[in-house]
Amino acid sequence: MSKKDSTDPEVQHRETLEGASTGKGVAAWLAHRAKPYTPPWITVAATGVAGTLAWVPAHDSAGYAVGLTLGSVGITAATAWAGKTTSPQRRLHSAVTVAAGSGWFTATALGGWTDFTFGAFWLGGSILALSWNIRQILRRNPDAVQAAADSADTSLLEKVKLAGAKIRKTEIEPNRVTAELTLPAGEMTNDDVTRALPNIASALDVSTTAVRYLPDPDSARRGDLVVVPRDMLAEVVEWEMPTNVGGSIADPLVIGRYDDGSPLQLWLPGDPEIGRNGTHLLICGMTGSGKGDGALNVLTEIMGRRDVIVWLSDPKSFQDFGPLRPGLDWAVEGGAETETMVSAFQAVIPARTRWLGAHGYRQWVPAAAEQQNDPKHSCQKRGACGCEGMPFLVGWFEEAAATIRFMGDEGFTEIAQLARAAGAALVISLQRPSHDQISTSTRASLPSALVFGLDARDEGMALPAPVLDAGAHPGAWANRRPGYCYLVTPGVPEQRYSSPGRTFRFTGQAARVMEQLAAWAVRHGAKVDPVTAKAAAATAGKAYTDRHTQDATDEDGDSVYADGDGGEQDDDTDAERRVDPEDEGIDPQAELPPVPEALAGITFGPESTAPDFTPEEARAAMEAIVAQFEATGVMVIGPKDVMDQAAEFGRSRPWVSGEFRRLVEEGRLVPSAQKGRYRIVPAPALV
Repeated sequence: MSKKDSTDPEVQHRETLEGASTGKGVAAWLAHRAKPYTPPWITVAATGVAGTLAWVPAHDSAGYAVGLTLGSVGITAATAWAGKTTSPQRRLHSAVTVAAGSGWFTATALGGWTDFTFGAFWLGGSILALSWNIRQILRRNPDAVQAAADSADTSLLEKVKLAGAKIRKTEIEPNRVTAELTLPAGEMTNDDVTRALPNIASALDVSTTAVRYLPDPDSARRGDLVVVPRDMLAEVVEWEMPTNVGGSIADPLVIGRYDDGSPLQLWLPGDPEIGRNGTHLLICGMTGSGKGDGALNVLTEIMGRRDVIVWLSDPKSFQDFGPLRPGLDWAVEGGAETETMVSAFQAVIPARTRWLGAHGYRQWVPAAAEQQNDPKHSCQKRGACGCEGMPFLVGWFEEAAATIRFMGDEGFTEIAQLARAAGAALVISLQRPSHDQISTSTRASLPSALVFGLDARDEGMALPAPVLDAGAHPGAWANRRPGYCYLVTPGVPEQRYSSPGRTFRFTGQAARVMEQLAAWAVRHGAKVDPVTAKAAAATAGKAYTDRHTQDATDEDGDSVYADGDGGEQDDDTDAERRVDPEDEGIDPQAELPPVPEALAGITFGPESTAPDFTPEEARAAMEAIVAQFEATGVMVIGPKDVMDQAAEFGRSRPWVSGEFRRLVEEGRLVPSAQKGRYRIVPAPALV
């Protein structure tokens, strides 16, 4: 591969042929062209002057004659000895030149200018100077240079079983070489280069992920071979703070850097002006691959924006996201709570879509989050409507495999297919994107993927086939290079998809900054819009309306909003209030009296474990059970969830199933996406 820049001999030669065509320009061009060839002529002239000056002391001295003769022989021998490391032609040419010059100098110093010395000077000196000029001209051989370059390229391509391929153009950047490759017509295709990438990496002695091939979409035998010789990702860069606090969610989220040092960034909303589509994001990577830090990079970037709210489910009890929890609009831990959140997410999509359509937005843009003072975006026929804006919504489901096992992924599939039009994005994070963890339908609905180290068998579910063919190989990292990743997302050139990146590392010092970020989001971040809040409350009830009250309890269940005196009450006073009036005179320390003889022989049959409820009382009890679930924020239930309570009043599974059917007919329950699960419709008083 040859470097086409200002140091190229061909470029220098072409530059010497360019010049102005004026008289002054021609003279300058001639002087410039002649200058490289003047040293031999200057040497001949200097020898003539030196010989003339040497004649004055040497012409009558026998000692000078002997010394000059021995000096001529010695300098000729020294020249021949010094030329051992050069080519034979150059050694001979140099020795002859020195012998002729030193011989003429000796003759002139002893005899002065005579017909012989004069003729030898002009004729011999000119011949020697011209011989060196000719040698200098022949030294530039573009055919030989190109042949050497082609030979080197051909040798490399033959080694990797791509004989016949040609490298047409090479572009060299800092730590990146791009070669335009052309394959022989009818003999090879781009697939042959893809298969040869490991061999190319071996021939160049670089890692397999340092070599990528980007096929030309308009040709089956042309493409760009990219080599990144030095791994710039080896240096760990720690996360310090979000890159654009107060900016819009429509601005890029910067989460790391590529292997050539450029920023690793993605977008969630679309941009109609440049034709970029909105997207959902899959984050995946095996344990120890750095997926947790990658997720924190994305989430902190999102929470630093002014026009976005986040709903987050984390079955790991916010082990990583704890400092950020106060800044989230809605946060749940998993299980039934997450099932309720998914149902609410499904319900807000049509409500948000109707609002955007009524205000003239074909898709969400930052202007939709502002108060609607533009007549072009009004839900009224005359003038601006002044409606409150609608911030972007991100639904984040951490360790989603556990949620999918609990409730299935039909809800996720529906959200992924419809949410982009509603100004919402779905983020699913899990360890293995295999078919037993997430269905192919749901995976196909997630256009973007942030992929960390994986088991090689899972690569096909994580990255598109063309990206893998181009050289992406997350299985090569596994969990040995935390933070290394590939990013496939709209807005990033496809040539970048196979380029490795690395996210910023979160350390213990980051927790304090995340707490400050959460506080900023509470004070300055977006607040949920009325449309989204109403739709969520109509579906989730108190699980959504009381979400911040639930989050404001500490690990022991005590309210963190205590009174000034700590909110504690005197234990003795509280105990006295729990004693019934008729029992106030009983001494709890006194022994019980003996059983009377008249009662000692009385026996009782087995005590019934269930009260004898009438059908009306049983139905009322069932409705109370449903109301209790609603009061605790559990809005999606199934028959198995109420069996223990139903058994207390003597009811079996068939009766419970019948009651569920009755409640569905009455509108109190609605079948959810998962078979056998039902969503509670909040009571009107709680909506």
